[in-house]
Amino acid sequence: MKICIVTHCVIRGDGQGRVNYEVAGEALRQGHQLTLIASAISPELAQHPQVTWIPIIVKQIPTELLRNVLFSLKSLAWLRQHQAEFDVVKVNGAIASVRSDVNAVHFVHSSWWKSPFHVWHQRRDLYGAYQWLYTALNAYWEKTAFDRAKLVVVVSEKVKQEVLAIGIPEHRIRVIANGVDLEEFAPNLVDSPLERLRQRQQLGLPEDVPLALFVGDIRISRKNLDTILRALVNVPQLHLAIAGAPDGRNFYPHLANELGLNNRVHFLGFRSDVAALMQSADMFVFPSRYEPFGLVLLEAMAYQLPVITATSTGAADIVTPECGFVLTDPNNVQALGSALDRLTGDTVASHKMGKAARLVAKQYSWTNMADSYMELFREVSRC
Repeated sequence: MKICIVTHCVIRGDGQGRVNYEVAGEALRQGHQLTLIASAISPELAQHPQVTWIPIIVKQIPTELLRNVLFSLKSLAWLRQHQAEFDVVKVNGAIASVRSDVNAVHFVHSSWWKSPFHVWHQRRDLYGAYQWLYTALNAYWEKTAFDRAKLVVVVSEKVKQEVLAIGIPEHRIRVIANGVDLEEFAPNLVDSPLERLRQRQQLGLPEDVPLALFVGDIRISRKNLDTILRALVNVPQLHLAIAGAPDGRNFYPHLANELGLNNRVHFLGFRSDVAALMQSADMFVFPSRYEPFGLVLLEAMAYQLPVITATSTGAADIVTPECGFVLTDPNNVQALGSALDRLTGDTVASHKMGKAARLVAKQYSWTNMADSYMELFREVSRC
């Protein structure tokens, strides 16, 4: 097959970019010809003899909104001339309003736009207004893009329901969950207590206390760190490590101070060594208020950590009662505190949950995900 993928980046270390990277890698392993319309791709792909890269460079353009518009216009212009050359064209969300065979949905802007936790409801300033406009335009563009796709791939049942709600018929929707690197996020089975101690020492974390881990963008309220901090007040023996780049307002450090948590909350800043952080933790907490999937949750499960999340997170679909807690309301401080307390107070049950989480995660390797995409490509190429 001749396959074309349209996306901003095809890079191993990026969320959506990692999905496309794995799909691209599997397509090449199966001997297909691949064209990537992207702003950035991994060096090994750029050098591959079966890969043609159509670079669309937009980084010099101010604001993400204008960069997205320019990328869409340039990719659309190129595809109008060359689309007939391909057996399969895969796009991602609202990235291009071209007719496609597969549109992979990683975020539904129309759902986020309606959320009471959208940035506009938190900040009635110029930044909030920009975010309102950005989301509103993307909600319109994504509906157009979905309508023009033969098949729409969603990353969770949650996203499927959101896509159904904007009028895409069910027979055109497929669910393919994101994958996880089972080698990178693998628990250290040899001297793991010593490894955990070493990691905590390197990170400047306390060595002999139960430790929960949160990883996410703490510049916005969507990830729900404020509810975690309030719940932590009721679990006095538990510490919390937070990985995420703070904003200039330092809202969460101020909140932790107001709640009297300074000695138990550890802000680590932006981190790329997520696997090392998980090695130091006893549990993972991620009750995001809106999350189409939440790859980091699957990574924590792969690392054999018991998890706490909420039904508002797409990856909650795969969290069974044997491997963690799923809250029906992400803002329920009491319920979240109870879940944290149970994992903290019963280490035997916590370890058992972690092992069950690893078994579930093994079903969601990147290889399995990429295989599912390739099977879908074969299906649409016969249409």
